[in-house]
Amino acid sequence: MASALLANTLYSLGFVLEKRALTALPEVTIRRPARLLRLVLGSPLWIGGSLALAAGFAAQLAVYRTLPIAAAQGIFVSGLVLLVLLSSRLLGEETTGRERYALGAILLALLMVVLSLREGSDTVSRAAPYPLILLVCVPSLAAGVWLYNAAERRARHRHRLPTTGVEYGVAVGLLYGVSSLAIKGVSSYLTTSGPVGALLDLLSSPYPYLLLFTGVFGLVMSQAALQRCRASLIVPVCTTVTCLYTAVLGTLSFGEALPDEPLRLALRVAGTVLAVAVLLSMPKHDTAPQSPARELTPP
Repeated sequence: MASALLANTLYSLGFVLEKRALTALPEVTIRRPARLLRLVLGSPLWIGGSLALAAGFAAQLAVYRTLPIAAAQGIFVSGLVLLVLLSSRLLGEETTGRERYALGAILLALLMVVLSLREGSDTVSRAAPYPLILLVCVPSLAAGVWLYNAAERRARHRHRLPTTGVEYGVAVGLLYGVSSLAIKGVSSYLTTSGPVGALLDLLSSPYPYLLLFTGVFGLVMSQAALQRCRASLIVPVCTTVTCLYTAVLGTLSFGEALPDEPLRLALRVAGTVLAVAVLLSMPKHDTAPQSPARELTPP
């Protein structure tokens, strides 16, 4: 429990620090990834945020070794609330009443999915046919990159209202969803006895190459989006898409059966439908400045 709460704090603090660092940097874009990496790696504040995220990952590993996965996910979902509070306190970001209701509905939807899980009774599979994985992941990656580029094109219009970041969050969430499926696939090779044979088998699978693609593009896309949009909105959207993508397509790809009990099945389906409906209804544009720091810049 303590490790889960620590992971939540570190993840939220990491995103807030990265956002604060990106606000002070010149504008970055995915069209110049080398410049983006040079700028962020030269910011001590951004490096501090990245270290906090890495420490949060280490704490998350400790959680999975001691808590059932359903209980752990239930605690991790609460981190979205902490992120909104830190963004308001440290970044001065304000959420509208509609957005607060939407975030509350997202939390409810994710909790419904978590409550539909039952440790020990759900089938857990680690193997999936490579063609099926590629059939699921490649179109998802293409859709994520296309959606991100479409959001970039619309954002460049001079008279267009500032975007809230929903489209960016969905695009990055699709990439991180593919990354989650790849991590699940990699885990199946960690149980083999021979490390050399396991490494060769892993390299012959699509998983390390999916991780490489999502790692590089996810980093560049997420940092550019985080600079443009509010962390209190884009991170919860990204987290929701990643969670739903992994839960739905991961279940189908790896052959994990849906719940047999009607109540648990209803919770999982209703939670998924609610989260998708909330994402579709969230506002696409900001009517207020996104960053207090930019308001103070003299004309």
